[in-house]
Amino acid sequence: MKITFLIHNVYGVGGTIRTTLNLAAALAGDHEVTIVSMLRHRARPRFAVDPRVNVVHLVDLREESTDTTDPLMHEPAAVFPTAEKRYKQYSRLTDERAAQHLRNCDADVIIGTRPGINVYLARFGSPRALRIAQEHLTHDAHSKKLRAQLAHHYRTLDAVVTTTEADAAVYRAKMRLPGVQVLAVPNSVPDPGLAPADGTAKVVAAAGRLVRGKRFDLLIEAFTKVAAQHPGWTLRIYGTGTDKDRLQRLIDERNLGDRATLMGVASPIEAEFVKASIVASASDAESFGMTLVEAMRCGVPVVSTDCPLGPAEIIHDGVDGRLVPMGDPQALATALLDLITDEPVRRRMGDAALAAGRRFDPAHVARIYEDLLADLAATRRVRGWERRKAHWRGWAGRTLSRLRLRC
Repeated sequence: MKITFLIHNVYGVGGTIRTTLNLAAALAGDHEVTIVSMLRHRARPRFAVDPRVNVVHLVDLREESTDTTDPLMHEPAAVFPTAEKRYKQYSRLTDERAAQHLRNCDADVIIGTRPGINVYLARFGSPRALRIAQEHLTHDAHSKKLRAQLAHHYRTLDAVVTTTEADAAVYRAKMRLPGVQVLAVPNSVPDPGLAPADGTAKVVAAAGRLVRGKRFDLLIEAFTKVAAQHPGWTLRIYGTGTDKDRLQRLIDERNLGDRATLMGVASPIEAEFVKASIVASASDAESFGMTLVEAMRCGVPVVSTDCPLGPAEIIHDGVDGRLVPMGDPQALATALLDLITDEPVRRRMGDAALAAGRRFDPAHVARIYEDLLADLAATRRVRGWERRKAHWRGWAGRTLSRLRLRC
């Protein structure tokens, strides 16, 4: 089977890129897999690409590329939705290249990985192929305008796949998609190939973009209480972002000195997680929670806020980690202190986290996708009838409404 993934820019960094590469590699053992990158800005991808996976790009943004002088590059996109956050990075050239590629694509399955690209898939993807829209954000993270645009296009696809069941339920309730399967498949995270953490290091680690929504300020506030009671423990925060300076000021104001450190970017992050005994997340929202799974795959228990939508579907509270209320630094500090003061429990949770993390193995997630593809193929005719029936019902309802207004 030929499977094609459409991605924004496989040459960059980010959770969507990592999980797409993981899944593509897992599928490449039995299928012909291609990743189509809408954009390219450097010579080689930052993440390793399985040699069995073919990578192509549509628009080259490098200075030496002839694409940069193409007049269409400087015209705004007409197909990529204007309400999509990446809209300004797209152009008429991207529209044209996406249309050309998809019209000539002979893949049996085409999977889009972000909203605007899913619109390309709906507009130009061959109806002979199974067309699947992945949603790595959440329904409610999209603006009302974008949701309306997506609803129009998603109705023509075969499936919409979210990363959590909670988000799939929101799509089913708020976006009527007759004949389209809406389901959740978690992101995949491979075995890091490292010896798991032994739970003895006096380190709490955290990772992510340094932006306000990740609430590293809350974590620093909670760790202040930890530091006062356990002077041997340290906090290491990995990542970069617009909130870096504010977080450093907060560390200085709390007189944490070298007890709490902004470590910068680390890739792969698992090499740092195995040096910790606890990983913490204080986010206000997560579409999934890749770092939580990455920590579990290192045998490290996670203390996380019970925010929408991912953590509660990843962590079993009290078994392989802890879930605490959002926005509550005292609850976060208490959960951290509980694990710090009870090493046997910390180690037991670490072992449980390591075992639970295996359900996110790429091979397991690939099997879920293969089962989905078989089901979509088997139900194509029935789903097509559901879609046509809904269309005619809508047409009949609108016609009847117009007739009543005339009367």
